[in-house]
Amino acid sequence: MVEIADIPDERLPEPVEAAAYYLIAEALTNVTKYARASSVCIRVSASDVIVVEVTDDGVGGADAAAGSGLRGLTDRVEALGGSLEVVSPTGGGTTLRAEIPGAA
Repeated sequence: MVEIADIPDERLPEPVEAAAYYLIAEALTNVTKYARASSVCIRVSASDVIVVEVTDDGVGGADAAAGSGLRGLTDRVEALGGSLEVVSPTGGGTTLRAEIPGAA
């Protein structure tokens, strides 16, 4: 099950919207291929900082240093002046959280 918990009413700046799209798509691809999750929650909030967060309840163990997809997402977010955090303890699910300046 994929839950979209929060999403802004307004469109995001185009580069931020593209980065959010790719982050969510890559996260959902990883959930499908590796996580063995039963649920995924997507949140996007917009203020001075755009926060895009995708959390699953899968097996965890994702390693940003080991996969080109997560490294590519980090590069994309950092190019906009943002940061990407990957929290994925083994057995504890995975959370990808990007923070991008709102005026990017």
